[in-house]
Amino acid sequence: MTILVIEDSRFLRLAIERILVKAGYHVIAVGDGQEGLLRAQDNRPDLILLDMMLPTLEGTEVLRQLKQDPLTTHIPIIVLSGLSQKNEEKLKTAGAVAYFEKSLLNLDKDGSSLVQAVQNVVDELRGVEDTPRLPAGGWVSI
Repeated sequence: MTILVIEDSRFLRLAIERILVKAGYHVIAVGDGQEGLLRAQDNRPDLILLDMMLPTLEGTEVLRQLKQDPLTTHIPIIVLSGLSQKNEEKLKTAGAVAYFEKSLLNLDKDGSSLVQAVQNVVDELRGVEDTPRLPAGGWVSI
């Protein structure tokens, strides 16, 4: 399974990549929204972890464009944000399958909460019509 990580913080990006690779995932990691959008279109990953505060193209715009593009609309997106979950409903409506606060990632330890969140999405994907994709607008509780 390939996961695209779109995160501008070099520290977080490398930590997330390290944790996910250790958990057995193939990871593509980029540092800005425009590059993330291009990588998603070129590589069509199985899952995207998307930060909201990004240079060149903000996360909300990346999410919007991914969900409007026929090549990427089926890719489930977990939103990562430093902000509280007050935007959760808006993100659901925009097409994200899950929301995760960065403060809960525990990347300085083992990152198990992130791996568990990703695994929850993967499990949900496998449970929907035996296909590894969620329909646009689906939502997974993590």
